[in-house]
Amino acid sequence: MVELVIRPATGRDEAALLLLAARLANFELPRWRTPSDVVGADAQAMLRALRGNNPEDVVFMAEREGKPVGCLHLMATTDFFGLRHAHVSVIATSARAEGSGVGTALLEHAETWARTRELPLLTLNVFAANTRARQFYERAGMNIEFVKYAKPVGTDRS
Repeated sequence: MVELVIRPATGRDEAALLLLAARLANFELPRWRTPSDVVGADAQAMLRALRGNNPEDVVFMAEREGKPVGCLHLMATTDFFGLRHAHVSVIATSARAEGSGVGTALLEHAETWARTRELPLLTLNVFAANTRARQFYERAGMNIEFVKYAKPVGTDRS
């Protein structure tokens, strides 16, 4: 297998990040969410982090042979209970990299990033219907902490 390189993203990676973000809605979404909502929000968050030059809001690219095969958006944040921790905002792989260890390497990179900053917890959000991702995270040792409920009220998507 060709070596995987994980490096900080740069402005030259914007197009690749947008392509990878498109993979984030490849499952059945709740009826009040559209693929463009999900992809657009995640893409914009990554681009803001990329342009923001904040060491606590960063984007990484995973490459094989100089070609992008995944991305990771991490941030240091504080939860409801006052605990400062690391949060995975986006983790995505290209279709051809699926199942090749890229996601595992990116998640391990997130854990290392958190440890080096002495952040005791790594969190992420995942849609309930994204069973493939949920299984991946559970195999990686992550556990469900919260369950979020939503109900559209008075919208055109209800």
